[in-house]
Amino acid sequence: MATTYDAAQHDIGDGPRNLNTRNTHIAPGEIAIGVIIGRTSEYFDFFVYAIASVLVFPAVFFPFADKLEGTLYAFTIFSFAFLARPFGTVLFMEAQKRLSREAKLTIALFLLGGSTAGIAFLPAYADLGVTAIIMLSLLRIGQGIALGGAWDGLPSLLALNAPPNKRGWYAMLGQLGAPTGFIIAAGLFSYLLLELSQQDFLEWGWRYPFYVAFAINVVALFARLRLISTPEYTHLLDDRELQPTNIVEMTQSQGRNVAIGALAALASYALFHLVTVFPLSWINLYSTRSLSHFLVVQMMGAAIAMVGIVLSGIVADRFGRRTTLGTLAVLIAVFSGFVPTLMDGGDLGQDIFIMVGFGLLGLSYGQAAGAVSANFLPKYRYTGAALTSDLAWLVGAAFAPLVALGLSAHFGLGYVSLYLLSGAVGSLAALSLNRALEIRN
Repeated sequence: MATTYDAAQHDIGDGPRNLNTRNTHIAPGEIAIGVIIGRTSEYFDFFVYAIASVLVFPAVFFPFADKLEGTLYAFTIFSFAFLARPFGTVLFMEAQKRLSREAKLTIALFLLGGSTAGIAFLPAYADLGVTAIIMLSLLRIGQGIALGGAWDGLPSLLALNAPPNKRGWYAMLGQLGAPTGFIIAAGLFSYLLLELSQQDFLEWGWRYPFYVAFAINVVALFARLRLISTPEYTHLLDDRELQPTNIVEMTQSQGRNVAIGALAALASYALFHLVTVFPLSWINLYSTRSLSHFLVVQMMGAAIAMVGIVLSGIVADRFGRRTTLGTLAVLIAVFSGFVPTLMDGGDLGQDIFIMVGFGLLGLSYGQAAGAVSANFLPKYRYTGAALTSDLAWLVGAAFAPLVALGLSAHFGLGYVSLYLLSGAVGSLAALSLNRALEIRN
């Protein structure tokens, strides 16, 4: 299967979308780099906010509540971005039709960076009262809308241009952005916690990672625009029919595939926050461990996840992506039974929970994106893949920190096990249904 096209052989035209294009070939490696850079910048924003929801926002924006209630309030606002994300996808798909892919991405990433940097300038509750909370909520919604608009089609293009025996390998490349973004974000917060007093950290130190997020977004924007503004990239997308389609038409025609795709990776998305955000909140509330040190432990876990993501590509190409996801869902179900023992097992038990959990996350998350995207008709794949990702995050991850912390605080850690187990069961059910429908068809 050809992976590059000669731009000189195509009639590019003189439309505004091509004013800043470059007539060069796009190698698969360039697409992969664009995917990784884009996802790393988005996940960095994501984790800066997530970590701040545990370490900062309860004290800064909810000082009237106790520590547990403040964290639950912060996790409620945390979920707003996932609720807004599908609306951002729909809105920016329409913007792409009327403007261009480049304009859509530029607006989305500046909205993402602006919303993130805006949080750094927010006055505390002590200064503005409930208005500060409202402003935080609006900026969080802005992040969600921007994330929906940041879909550039690169992961789908990369997967479609992969050789048949390397699809699992290419599918995992974009997923490397998650642990990379986490390591950078956690490293920044760990350093600030270590070097600053608690008062300085809560007054101004926590704002620094949000400034950095804006700078990273600008760098990522130019890196991605350099790729997607090429005539060759445009032709690749056109040849693969990776263009926005009517949302209503797409859901009427492909709604079943969207639902199955969102649920197929439910175990992975549920585990995602149960090894990143939830344990940090648990340690903050119920342990005397150094938070800076625990973030370092999580960074080590994220490094293990990176190895797992790479291995998932090898395993998936040998045994199949859906078989890989199904097997990992079973392993996650088994792992769920050990949550209470490990989280209540002192430093050693908690470290084992982090390392094993991140390992399973890497192996499963590496193949979570677009597990059933091949089911979409070509004309619906661009929009269908974006909405499937949005719904997977909404169903699997949006409320995971809130639910896990609320259940564990009021009823015990055993209920976190049940929550994670339900995600694994959901994944297995969706994969089984998808298999049955394929056989029927």
